[in-house]
Amino acid sequence: QAQLVESGGGLVQAGGSLRLSCAASIPTFSSHAAAWFRQAPGREREFVAAVDWSGAMTLYADSVKGRFTISRDNAKNTVYLQMNNVKPEDTAVYYCAVAKAYESDARDPNEYDYWGQGTQVTVSS
Repeated sequence: QAQLVESGGGLVQAGGSLRLSCAASIPTFSSHAAAWFRQAPGREREFVAAVDWSGAMTLYADSVKGRFTISRDNAKNTVYLQMNNVKPEDTAVYYCAVAKAYESDARDPNEYDYWGQGTQVTVSS
């Protein structure tokens, strides 16, 4: 059964760093794009970052550009999100997602076929 499991969330002070991991048990994971989304209480799920199947191409939301880095290790079937210089507004549940193929916009959550259960990130000021 296809599954994504996030880990690495927790409580961190503003200005600190955190590394999220997403372990995938999806056939042909190495052929699929992956992404991170986040959802804060009372807000819609929003795009954070995406990476293509090879790891060579990445896309970031303006709010995290220059602070977050998405990467992947296909040998380990894992996607990462390195979060540096975190801010209180980064507080949210972070979700990993995998898309079999993009039809339009990698920032649209409807493009993704598989989702993890989420991991909570809380940034204190």
